[in-house]
Amino acid sequence: MIISFTLENWMSFRDPVTFSMVATKERRHGGRIPKLHKYGTRVLPIAAIYGGNASGKSNFFQALNFARSLVVKVSQIDELIPVEPFCLDADGTERPSRFAFELLIDEIIYELSFAVTRAAVVEEKLVKIADDNEEVLYSRPGNPADPSLQPIFEGTRENQLFLTNSVSQRVSAFRPVYDWFKNKLLLVGSNSRIDLFPAIRENPVCTIMNELLQQLDTGIAHLEGEEIPFETILLPEFIKLDIQKNLKEGAAVAIQVPSDPNGGVTKIFITRKEGKLIAKKLMTSHLKTDGTKVMFETKQESDGSQRLIDLLPVFLSFSSQNSHQVCVIDEIDRSLHTLLTRRLLERYLASCSAKSRSQLLLTTHDVLLMDKQLLRHDEMWVAERDASGASTLYSFSEYKDAAKDKDIRKSYLQGRLGGIPRLLLNGPLRQCKSEEAE
Repeated sequence: MIISFTLENWMSFRDPVTFSMVATKERRHGGRIPKLHKYGTRVLPIAAIYGGNASGKSNFFQALNFARSLVVKVSQIDELIPVEPFCLDADGTERPSRFAFELLIDEIIYELSFAVTRAAVVEEKLVKIADDNEEVLYSRPGNPADPSLQPIFEGTRENQLFLTNSVSQRVSAFRPVYDWFKNKLLLVGSNSRIDLFPAIRENPVCTIMNELLQQLDTGIAHLEGEEIPFETILLPEFIKLDIQKNLKEGAAVAIQVPSDPNGGVTKIFITRKEGKLIAKKLMTSHLKTDGTKVMFETKQESDGSQRLIDLLPVFLSFSSQNSHQVCVIDEIDRSLHTLLTRRLLERYLASCSAKSRSQLLLTTHDVLLMDKQLLRHDEMWVAERDASGASTLYSFSEYKDAAKDKDIRKSYLQGRLGGIPRLLLNGPLRQCKSEEAE
C-alpha cells in the first residue's frame, strides 16, 4: 500500500508536495478503512484527485510511472534518465527531481527516496521501519548496511538505482521493494490499453466478466475467443520471441495489434497450455432479436465498452480479499457514464475492510463522484496550478469547515475549495479583444 508519496521538481510540481493516504480522525465510512495495528495507523483504500485542465493530475500519474520505470528497468551504459523537471524557473532544469515513497509491503513499512538528474542518480536511500525503530538499509552517497554488498554498491552505474542493480545481481534483501513496483503497482493511463488480464488465467470467456458486462448495460452477451495461429499475428519478431520465452504455463497476456490506419486495434489473448502457445482474438457476442448471436471484434464496440473491457479485470483483481495491488487510473471517467463509474467504485469499496491491503487512486473530472455518501473528505484531493505554473495537491480534509459543508460538490464548483479552471472567456468564440477594439 502507498502510505505517502512526495515529489519535487517534476513537470509542473516545482516545490515539495506530499500525497498522503493516512486516514484522518474522520469517522465516515470508518469500517472500510484498513488498519495497520502494528504501526497504530489507518490507511485509506481510495483517493480521487480532482482539478482543472493542466492542473497537474496527469503529471502526478506520470511521476508514479517514471518512478516505477526507473526502479524496474535496467538502464544501459551512458543512457540518459528521462526525468522531466519543472521548466518555468531559471534553475529548474539544473536541480535534481526528488521522489520519496512510504510503502507497506508484507506488513512492513519501507521508505524509498531518490533524487535524479538526466545524467545521474545523485541521492538514494532505503529505510526499513519497525515498530519502534528505523533501520537504514543503504544510503547513497554512503554505504549499504551489509558490508558484503559493498562491491555491488560501488559497481552501480551513476544512471541506475542501487535497488535495481542489487536485484539484477540476485541480491534478495531488497527484492520485496522491487517486486512491489514491478508486480503490485498497476498504472492505467487515460488512453492506454491493459496488457495483462490479472483476473483471467486460461481463457477470455470468463463467467464473471460476462455477467458484469450484461449487468452494466453494454449490450454484450459474452466475450469469446476466436483461435488464430500465433505465427500469423502481425507483431515485431522481438515481441514474439519475448512472449515465447517468458510466458509461463497457465499464464495469460493480452496484446494490442494495429488493425487499420485510423488507430483501430485488435485485442489478442495468448495463453500457454501444455507448452503450446494458444492465441485467440477477443470477440464480443450480441444477441439478435430472434435469439441468434452475431460476433464483433472489440474494435467495433464503443470506446466506453472497450474501456470497460479493459478496466473490469483490473477491478476484479484488486477487489479480491487477498489482493495487495495498488491501481492508479488516470481519467477513470473517460468514455464511461458517471453512474457506471460510481457503481464500479461502490463495488470496490464494498470489498474493503480493516484487513484489506489493496488501493485505488484515480484522477477524474466527474464531480458527481464528489459525494460524501461515496468518499470521505480525506479521500478527495485537488490538484491546483498557481500563477507561476506550479502545481500543488491538497485534500478536502485540510479545510476546517469541510465537515460542516452539506454540499461539498456545490462548494467545489463555486470555487470555494479551489481546483477549478480560471475561465476568462465570456463572449463569442470568434470574438477577441482586437476585434472588440475595431
